[in-house]
Amino acid sequence: MFRFRQFTIEQELCAMKVGTDGVLLGAWANGGSSVLDVGTGTGVIALMLAQRYPAAQVTAIDIDEGAVRQAAENVAQSPFSDRVEVVQASVQHYNVQCSATLSERERSIFNVQRFDAVVCNPPFFADSLQAPDHQRNIARHAETLTYAELMQHAWRLLDDDGELSVIVPFDYRKRMEDEATFVGFFPSRVCAVRTTPGKSARRYLLAFRKHPCEHQFDVMTIGDERYRNLTGDFYL
Repeated sequence: MFRFRQFTIEQELCAMKVGTDGVLLGAWANGGSSVLDVGTGTGVIALMLAQRYPAAQVTAIDIDEGAVRQAAENVAQSPFSDRVEVVQASVQHYNVQCSATLSERERSIFNVQRFDAVVCNPPFFADSLQAPDHQRNIARHAETLTYAELMQHAWRLLDDDGELSVIVPFDYRKRMEDEATFVGFFPSRVCAVRTTPGKSARRYLLAFRKHPCEHQFDVMTIGDERYRNLTGDFYL
């Protein structure tokens, strides 16, 4: 298990365990009154956002049955169980009646939910060799959720003034940004994450909005003051 200040994460049913990427994203992403966590895994990001935004209703979705069971157990044992819902679903099929072709009046009639924030620690690898472990492949490889699909469905599910936040390896940043631009997103925030001062970034935290906005850029090194301030409410 992995103990945080306000909740504990059990992870034996999940292929992908708690890691720095998920914690960084959960601590950095903007939330709101309604949040969608895509590919929730253990539920750590959903619980972090519930902790950071006390009025938020968080929906956590995943396609893997084991992950859904694990996330639901972690949520049930947390102080935020009344505000976090875990659903077994793909983002491609979640709330599918929320088509981009519906007018605002039709969305109101069908009571279609849109989220203030969509957050995703996505499957990274698009071209690499897959491992024998099927569950781990689902969590790590983009065949089940391509960057293009993530952007298309984030746009569909995101409120007009909402923000999408993701984390990607340095060499996948351009792919993600290209797919975001293709569907109409604009970059709003970027944080380059380094493992050692003076070295190139190994990860990028990226945020996108539906309308042009001020583009903020930041740099953080694992273990520095910026990192400690960001994660201090979570790590013991």
